[in-house]
Amino acid sequence: MSALLSEGLQLAGILAFAISGALVGVRRRLDILGVVVVGSFTGIGGGVIRDVLLGVHPPVSFTHWPNLTVAVLGSFIVFFVHPRLARIRYFEVVFDAFGLGLFSAHGAAAAYASGQTPLTSMLVGTITAIGGGVIRDVLVNRVPGVLTRELYAISALLGANTAVGLMACGMDELWAAVIGGTAAVVLRLVSFMRGWHLPRPRRP
Repeated sequence: MSALLSEGLQLAGILAFAISGALVGVRRRLDILGVVVVGSFTGIGGGVIRDVLLGVHPPVSFTHWPNLTVAVLGSFIVFFVHPRLARIRYFEVVFDAFGLGLFSAHGAAAAYASGQTPLTSMLVGTITAIGGGVIRDVLVNRVPGVLTRELYAISALLGANTAVGLMACGMDELWAAVIGGTAAVVLRLVSFMRGWHLPRPRRP
């Protein structure tokens, strides 16, 4: 995968997650600083966690200006142009799903292409995908969606595993990332629309 295309996928994922985070902030009636902080940390949070775990210091998003710039601009756009969308959770879920798919598959594919083991690559992709959402939910004081929402973590795992599995079978990195990301997005959206959940304990 070319460096330019990889950068484009990375920024697209950051933007999608930043928009989803900013929508949550607007719906929670945060001020402009709160919306930008929540949106920005949602956009770059997963990548920062990934870099810390892999020993990349400082994290790429702290030194590569386009990452934070895209996250901040996306958050500002949501605050000024789309505050009414925050009333409809579906928009938040759509952008979150696209961020989840892009980060899980692209992160896993990039890690595998760089020589990481399949297991490490899958974990890298999954952590990158769910990290921003966890930070977002903690900032707005709600239980992280990865622990409660409709197959959230399973969707990330599917995207990462699909991308790595296809590359292990000889598929090109780009197509493996596209197919893996699509699988993650579809499962996330279908599970939301159908209300699919992992088993939960019965109420006492």
